[in-house]
Amino acid sequence: MKKILLYSMMMAGLFTTSCDLDINEDPDYPSSGDVTPDLVFPSIETGLAVAIGSEIYNNTGYFAQYFDQMPSGTQYQNIAIYRIYENDDIISRAYRFMFAGALPDADYVITNSTNASDRFAATVLRAYAYQVAVDLFDKIPYSEATQGQDIQNPKWDNGEDVYKGVLEELDAAQEDLGTDPANLTSQDLIFDRDINQWIGFANALRLRMYLRLYDGGVDAATYETKIKSLVDANEFMTADAGVKGWANEVNKRNPWIEVNMNLNGQNQCMAFPFTSYLQATNDPRIAYGINPATNPTLGQYIGQIPGGRANTPSRLGADNWKAEHVSSADYEVATTQPVYFFTLAELEFLKAEVYHRFHADDAKAKAAYEEGVRTDFTARGISGADAFLAGAAVNWDSNTDKMYLIGMQKWVALYYMDHMEAWSEIRRTDIPKLSSVDAEKIFNEYFENDGTTSGYQAGDLISPWQNTMGAGTYINRIPYPLSAAQYNPNTPDSPANTEKVWWDKK
Repeated sequence: MKKILLYSMMMAGLFTTSCDLDINEDPDYPSSGDVTPDLVFPSIETGLAVAIGSEIYNNTGYFAQYFDQMPSGTQYQNIAIYRIYENDDIISRAYRFMFAGALPDADYVITNSTNASDRFAATVLRAYAYQVAVDLFDKIPYSEATQGQDIQNPKWDNGEDVYKGVLEELDAAQEDLGTDPANLTSQDLIFDRDINQWIGFANALRLRMYLRLYDGGVDAATYETKIKSLVDANEFMTADAGVKGWANEVNKRNPWIEVNMNLNGQNQCMAFPFTSYLQATNDPRIAYGINPATNPTLGQYIGQIPGGRANTPSRLGADNWKAEHVSSADYEVATTQPVYFFTLAELEFLKAEVYHRFHADDAKAKAAYEEGVRTDFTARGISGADAFLAGAAVNWDSNTDKMYLIGMQKWVALYYMDHMEAWSEIRRTDIPKLSSVDAEKIFNEYFENDGTTSGYQAGDLISPWQNTMGAGTYINRIPYPLSAAQYNPNTPDSPANTEKVWWDKK
């Protein structure tokens, strides 16, 4: 049953068109007494996996500057140069999978299940879905959402209110569990029904949201206390929170891989900020998920200057800048990879931040930072974490800017794992920072002066060479989905993509 539900979700929705479903109507989810909540539960997990593991994962991989458009293709060129308008609807499938599928399914389980653990886990997934939606759009339907015919045009709530609302839901659902909860009865593709892991995942989500509330200037004293208490208690999951069960078969692969393999071409090459930082820190993870350039004239691992595909002039003598000169993404490593909602590595880096910022405990901050790196090495099957941590560029004791170390290694650890959170953490912390050096200058100097640049620090983000939003800008949000505006007159006008979401105060 587990695989049937997973694969049916993949087949039914991954490749559907973007404007064929009214998200404010009752979704086509099981409501018959013949289908019990324990069988509906996996559709929440797979619905979110398809939503977040495909479109959102892909687009935010460009925003986090892991990827850029391969010179030989055009599929994601508009994403790379921030040519993203309200009528582009780049995220509509993901929006539909959340608001017309996963969230109503979560409501169904919460309303109909007689098992408190199943209701709690569904509440955790509901909170996670809303957290991601807020971080994408800021305002979203929440208090009146998923009401079907009862409220066909839900209002859009402020993101801060949504965060507070889902946190209250989590607290109430956990109170309902009691002191000795049983495991889930539902099929479970994330934690195999282990309620203690679900409680730990809920605490990790709390930590993520508390930090954003704190940095968003919301009741700082209260959330500082909550942050410190949560980390001190250390009751987090001990396994990655990710939807498993993908197979190396057509229509059964990881959603991002499924989409890109069906496009019959290589569209993702690596972005220069990411490869430059991995090179500068002698990071062995540079070989993970990255194919060496087939023409290594400029080096084995070379990233495209962001937004540079349309602007890159003739270089290398009479030759043109071609796909063979840059490193492409290696799809094979992610074919059966889980769709991660929260990794243990991210959790360790957040704990390191808390120990450093709020406790001023250097020993615990260092231990969590190093554990984050080691955990990510292990997750990728790569050895040498201790030798890497001894290197001057990333060694805790050798560097004074501890937040920079934490942020940069978190950025690396989220690559190929959770691109949405990488983009959100960049916006929250400003790490990596946006370089003041323009893209063309970096290209000209690096590729014509034996790999040297003046003023550019390896790993700094680069405002795209061709940038539809304007030179020197960075994308801080995306427009509201066109499909939402078409069906719901309460959908607000989309702010400019340069406008920050409510918690982004840096």
